[in-house]
Formats: sequence, C-alpha cells, structure tokens
Amino acid sequence: MIVRPPQHWFVRLFTWHGSVMPQILFRLLLNLGMSLIALALYPWLGQHSAHLTLPPFSLLGIAIAIFLGFRNNASYSRYLEARKIWGSMMITSRSLIRQTLCAVNEAQSPKLAAKLLIAYAWTLNHSLRGSSARQDLQRSIDPSEADGILNKQSMANMLLLQVGQLYANLLRQGKVTELQYRNIDENLNELSRCLGGCERITNTPVPFAYSLILQRTVYLFCTLLPLALVADLHWLTPFVSVFISYTFLSWDAVAEEMEHPFGEGANHLALDAICTGIERNLLEMTEQTPLPPLKQVDRYYNLT
Repeated sequence: MIVRPPQHWFVRLFTWHGSVMPQILFRLLLNLGMSLIALALYPWLGQHSAHLTLPPFSLLGIAIAIFLGFRNNASYSRYLEARKIWGSMMITSRSLIRQTLCAVNEAQSPKLAAKLLIAYAWTLNHSLRGSSARQDLQRSIDPSEADGILNKQSMANMLLLQVGQLYANLLRQGKVTELQYRNIDENLNELSRCLGGCERITNTPVPFAYSLILQRTVYLFCTLLPLALVADLHWLTPFVSVFISYTFLSWDAVAEEMEHPFGEGANHLALDAICTGIERNLLEMTEQTPLPPLKQVDRYYNLT
C-alpha cells in the first residue's frame, strides 16, 4: 500500500509507481495501433461510405461511464470494509490484552494471550494472501504447537479457539470473574466476526458475468472508437482515442484491483504493516522483547 505526502499536481501527473498505467499500457498500444489502421483505411472507408459516426459512441460512452462508476463504488466498498475489519481487529486485540492485564495478577497469561493473538493476525494475513504462515507462526508461538496449527484447514480459527480456552481456564481457576470473562468473550466474538468478514470478502468476488459483460463492452468501445473519430479528427485521432481509452481502461483496472483488497499490490491493504503494528503493540503492553522493526509501506511513510 502506498501512503504519500501531499504532492504538487504537476508532479502527480507523471507518477508511475502505484498507477494502473503498467497494467493497461499494452491495451493502450493496441488502441494506438487501431487508430493508425483507421487513418490508413479512412480513404477507402470514405469511398464506400463505411465509416462510423460519433452519436452512437456518445450514448454508449455515457452508459459505460455510469456502469463503471457503479462497479468502482462496489469495489471500493469491499476495500473499505476490509480495512475496517482489520482496524477492528487491532482495537480488539489491544482491548483483550488490556482486560487481561487488569484482571489477572500474573504475567504469564497476558504474555501467552499476546503471542496467540499475534499468531492469529499473521496466520489470517497469510491465509488471505495464499502464502505460507510457517515462519511467522513459528516465530510467534512454540514451534511444536505451530506444526499442529499448520495442519489445520482454518489456522486462524484454531488459534482463536486456543485463546478462548486460555480465558476459560482462567475463569475455572478463579483468576477472572464471570463479569470479566463475559466482557472478554465479547471481544473474542468480535475477532471471530473479523475472521468471518475477511473470509466473506475473499470467497465472494464480484459476479464474473457482471465483470465480463462490462469488460467486453469497454474493449469493443475502445476498439471501434478510432473508426468513429477519424472522419472528424483525422491525424488527431490517435491522441484523442488513446486518451478516451485510457479513461475507461483505467477505471476498469482500478475496479478490478480494488475487488481484491488482500493482495500484495501497491494499492492493496498493507496487511504486513498492520500485523506488525498489532505485534509491536501487544509485545509492548506485555513487556516482551524484542519488538519487530516497523514495516515500510512505501519509501515515504510507515503504517502502524
């Protein structure tokens, strides 16, 4: 994820890192090639009265812009929901450790709870991204216990179960009261809702048919657009056609990127930085060392 300081508008025009230009550059080059073909065929098309006109493209362009706006709103809603879920996870983890430190008059239980919550955050991160959680899991908890967790289908859910069992044992031992346990259990339920929310976003993409028909329409529009512009713009056709195509293709690319907020691209959520922030906070609260180094989100800021 990129977090930039305010930039001058002229500098931002030439920003490459984090833009969708690398993704759509080849498609823009195809549109440029189609514009040159339209220029070459224009005399022949004029002789046979076969050139296209602008009014149908104007109407179609308005319709495509409206649908692209809806799709971008839906994609950004998924991204924003994912960020809220991870923000809630950070707040709830802090609250759990605070409640444990205030309720239990010994150091071992809060430290163990902190390690399990740290492992929970990292395993959920890796599960969402489809990467291996072995290294972070073995670093957070006992390696022998980590091997057992790695064999489970839902590692984060099993770690959450262990956290619940830890607090249930504290209740049976009389180290926390029923009222304290009830408040702690509410936070555990919130962590469970965070897990379910992340799984819902990951396992429920935007319907494929909706994305497919919109992309087909956009690509067909951009392909035929030079044939409609060439009669009026002539040698300006490549410039205008590429600019209009850039607008539609970039909207489509941004929407497609935001549909999957848990990826590792420049505009996806900075899950590693969030997990590092959770780890640093919980270790600091339970007076454990060493604290992990801050994750560099971009060369400008650290997100914690």
